[in-house]
Amino acid sequence: MIGALPQPTMQFLFVADPLESFNTKKDSTFAMMREAQRRGHTVFATEPRDISWQVGGKVVAQVRALRLTGDLHDWYEEVGVAQQALADFDAVLMRKDPPFDSEFFYATHMLSQAEREGAKVFNKPAALRDHPEKMAVMEFPEVLGPTLITRNPQDIRAFHAQHQDIILKPLDGMGGMGIFRVGADGMNLGSIIETLNQQGATSVMVQKFLPAIAQGDKRILIIGGKPVPYCLARIPQGNEVRGNLAAGGKGVAQPLSDSDRAIADKLGPILVARGLLLVGLDVIGDKVTEINVTSPTCFQEIQQQTGCDVPALFVDALEQAVQAAA
Repeated sequence: MIGALPQPTMQFLFVADPLESFNTKKDSTFAMMREAQRRGHTVFATEPRDISWQVGGKVVAQVRALRLTGDLHDWYEEVGVAQQALADFDAVLMRKDPPFDSEFFYATHMLSQAEREGAKVFNKPAALRDHPEKMAVMEFPEVLGPTLITRNPQDIRAFHAQHQDIILKPLDGMGGMGIFRVGADGMNLGSIIETLNQQGATSVMVQKFLPAIAQGDKRILIIGGKPVPYCLARIPQGNEVRGNLAAGGKGVAQPLSDSDRAIADKLGPILVARGLLLVGLDVIGDKVTEINVTSPTCFQEIQQQTGCDVPALFVDALEQAVQAAA
């Protein structure tokens, strides 16, 4: 039962985007913070740019102690600012949104050093590095549709010739940014390759178009290796091919299908064993298209539509993981 046993209060540091950028009506990091504070834990926040490491010293960050107000607009009060070692916190939650660029990569290395100093970081920094969100799914061909990652334009053209209707996307995008569909006529394929591939400088993911997108691009959340019983089907609107909420998709929460659960039951135990406490699988029909590990979302949409308390499930798992690592 969620929250059945009282837990000792803890200090949680969230490494995230600027607090001022949060959309509290749907932000999952905000939902985590709110649930943590409800249980009596103390919430702190920092940004990757505020983390530093000086030779001979510990990894530190300029952190902000927060009190959430309950108001969705003026949602927090800053009750203190200090430089503090990451190892001093009970848990450090890496919740920085993509892109997975050089600065994100460097931040994970500093978080790995903080782990060596005793910090408990979720998701584990090494696991974040080892599971780039577009590429991680390639390890599991049994749940993946036809997919190609390449820098070679001719490979992309050959893939299109074979599959006729394809999706092209950059490896470092989020929210549906930079996703293109090319049908059997090949209209604009050359221009799209030039835009994404940048004359062979940038790798591109190419996937066979899955007509089941009409029923939604499902976000399945896996917490502590176990699936949340509801997913959020993000359904494209109008002539849009993308279901992403950031691209105007409509989010419809629904129970996991037998196929959804089979996929989650297969991948969940593998991913949690690698240090991924929270994962978001993107599934179209019965095919996984992405494995999201940096800052999986959709907590609030699922909770609001179904009553399933996803933030509580997450903080339950976080408390257990902290205690297990003690």
